[in-house]
Amino acid sequence: MAEFFKAEYESVAVSSRIRLARNFRDYPFPNRLLADAHAEEQASEIIRLIAAELRSMEDFTLYEMDSVSSETAAFLTERYLISRDLMKNRRISAALISGDESISVMINEEDHVREQYFMKGFDLKRAYERISGIDDIISDSIPFAYDETLGYLTACPTNLGTGLRASVMLFLPALSRRGLLRRMISTLTRLGLTVRGVYGEGSGAEGDLFQVSNQVTLGLSEEELLFGVEQAVGVLVKAELLERSRMKAEEGVVLKDRIFRSYGVLTHCALLDEKEFARRIADLKLGIALGYFGQGPYPDDRLDELDALAVHLRPSGIERLRGAPLSEEEENAYRAEYVSKTLAGMELSR
Repeated sequence: MAEFFKAEYESVAVSSRIRLARNFRDYPFPNRLLADAHAEEQASEIIRLIAAELRSMEDFTLYEMDSVSSETAAFLTERYLISRDLMKNRRISAALISGDESISVMINEEDHVREQYFMKGFDLKRAYERISGIDDIISDSIPFAYDETLGYLTACPTNLGTGLRASVMLFLPALSRRGLLRRMISTLTRLGLTVRGVYGEGSGAEGDLFQVSNQVTLGLSEEELLFGVEQAVGVLVKAELLERSRMKAEEGVVLKDRIFRSYGVLTHCALLDEKEFARRIADLKLGIALGYFGQGPYPDDRLDELDALAVHLRPSGIERLRGAPLSEEEENAYRAEYVSKTLAGMELSR
């Protein structure tokens, strides 16, 4: 992919993730493990074995869910490092997270292991190569449950086979706001793909962010699954870029006014709640991508800065920054002040 075209892609493709679902041959699956008289003992053994293997290769922090505070759990969830379902099994579950937060290994969620690798931009093959190394290390320690016909055995039949979910987070303001995304989602669903909100199944779209992933894991190789998601992302990226151009031409000064109003709110408001923040930041990102703020439209590291800011200023992130619980009004005031100062330091000339 040419460098210029790659930069265009990354104004739409925010991040890539590969997730592998695995279970161990000689242990009850987590749903049965919870009912076992020796659940804690067996869960501790699984956690200990995995932790020993991963910590021998690099810096991982172990979070055992039965001793993690609700504030820490919310913080890790906001950063996509653990799922909400992991806390439902907190008596037996844990997570190992790498120092740079690119790797998260959830233990005893729906399956014994959910291995995840995250990276900025669009590169599923590289993400798959990285998590495959983690998978090999874990399997060397504890044999996986595997069937010659069905592949990797998982708690949910939809994960049988490769156990692989390849997903890309996409910023799709033009397609979603102009009502074109729904029709495209219907087509992708028929092709064995799914489009979900930022937190996965059952979540809504936040800041025009959508997660595209494979729905089928059985009957196809890892390479075929990756290729299918890559093709779908390519179609959505090209459609989004085309629709942005049309949007800019057709909506003209009305669109420009909306974007600059959002910029004005972000730089001058005194209170800013989470929902309005997500909406205004999405407007600002769109404005940068359309070239309304100079330097643009491609390449532009400011989009990465805004994506990081959006994660940073969720409720648990703000609580960590302040070092103490805040009331809703205090949280909104802190968010408003932090955003204003951050944007003042960015090159956003009109």
